[in-house]
Amino acid sequence: MTRPPTAAQRRVIDAADPVTGRLRGTQPQLAALVQRGLAFRHPRPPHDHFLTPAGHRIRERAAPEPPGSAAPPADSGVFTARVGGEEHPPQTGPARRREVHSAWQGLLELRRMTNTDGATDRPCGWERAHLVQAAALALEAAGHRPAGSDTGGYRVRATPQPEAVAVHEPDADALRACAGTLEEAGWQVGEHTEPRTRARYLLASPRRA
Repeated sequence: MTRPPTAAQRRVIDAADPVTGRLRGTQPQLAALVQRGLAFRHPRPPHDHFLTPAGHRIRERAAPEPPGSAAPPADSGVFTARVGGEEHPPQTGPARRREVHSAWQGLLELRRMTNTDGATDRPCGWERAHLVQAAALALEAAGHRPAGSDTGGYRVRATPQPEAVAVHEPDADALRACAGTLEEAGWQVGEHTEPRTRARYLLASPRRA
């Protein structure tokens, strides 16, 4: 069984960029993470180091939250795309828009570095492992309005289907606009009807080619 990372290595992993997985640390620390299969050194200059999927899993293996805890506070310092319906959504305004724009550009760079052909027009492995966050980031970065805890707007939710998320939006025009945004971001999108409520929703999956 692989030994867990040391405390110093864990601090490097925890401090990785939440979207791209870019690492900062000493060369011995980074080399040790590469040797353990938790990081890789990008072959192109400036040869930065990034978390592998195994490294991302360790980063996300957070300690159990105390009973009664809900979402992390909006000022926790970790970027999270709005999936819609959050009880404690992050603050809106210019600072949030800059943060979202930076996260989206970072994701495009991650696509360029990790897709085998360097393509940025289709999702990468990180997005396939974080479907809800990836779809929500594409929508928020394009300016769509996420739902509040009790208001209209988009809501991105996981589904039982592999590599598929559901996007709910009560406004039909806004739902179609969400479909266009996801298609432009490299997702395959279909519109469906909920049998019980007859509400329309999107089913979206990352495109592979």
